[in-house]
Amino acid sequence: MAVNLEGGCRVTGRHEGVPAEHGTLRVWPQINRATGAQAISLRLLEFAPGLSPGMRNDRCDEILYVLESVDDSETNVVVEKENDISRKGAKVPRANIFIDGWPFAVSAQTGIYLRPGQTLTVENPGPEPLVLISSQCPDSDSSTSEIVEAVTAPLSATPPPPAIVRLADRRAQPTADRWYRVLIDDEVGSTQVTQFVGSIPPGRAPDHFHNYEEVLFILRGEGRIWAGETSTPIAAGACVYLPKGQTHCVENTGEDELRLLGVFYPAGSPGERYDV
Repeated sequence: MAVNLEGGCRVTGRHEGVPAEHGTLRVWPQINRATGAQAISLRLLEFAPGLSPGMRNDRCDEILYVLESVDDSETNVVVEKENDISRKGAKVPRANIFIDGWPFAVSAQTGIYLRPGQTLTVENPGPEPLVLISSQCPDSDSSTSEIVEAVTAPLSATPPPPAIVRLADRRAQPTADRWYRVLIDDEVGSTQVTQFVGSIPPGRAPDHFHNYEEVLFILRGEGRIWAGETSTPIAAGACVYLPKGQTHCVENTGEDELRLLGVFYPAGSPGERYDV
């Protein structure tokens, strides 16, 4: 059940509500203009095995992230070791995506940048569903993508600019006792939106605010999200909306790392914050 906190902060579960279904694709819209956001959205896209229909949005950037398998304990495929990053020998969801018909192999913990007007098609070999977390910025009033025919043959003679970024290929940026890794930013052409993965150790950091609108998806761990004097528990799968300028903090109440996916608009640095 959705929880509304101070200042318009909103927290939902990953499968809150009834999904829209389009062939092999199911869509759960968790955050958008209809729920109080101004210019950002967060959707969970679940692709069953097989070839999906095409998805196209002509009006805004779309930033996606490939989730690990449902069983987090078996699929922490990227782990910290001596301030670096390494891979475990665990099963990794793999699929082919097509951007305007050009194929790209993707695996868990990968960021994807779609430019306005590009068509995304997913070919999932299975057996598990492939789950993408999507944010559209600036969000349209409907926060939907146009569903079109699958596109698996290149629409142009030259491939689109690089738009696939693996978490394992990004260097950690430390901020006090935590770190973040930026996946999607202006380096791959996203001048309006930034996507990052952050790690929070046990404990609570000082309250702060940002000069951007932000959505979070909790990847691992447990804790509480605070908005002013209000709070609610969060765990893997929680979807969080933070309005621009809202005082907040994420508290890790567990004994291990709390890891989250963040997307914010307008673009900038995840390390930029203002204490209160």
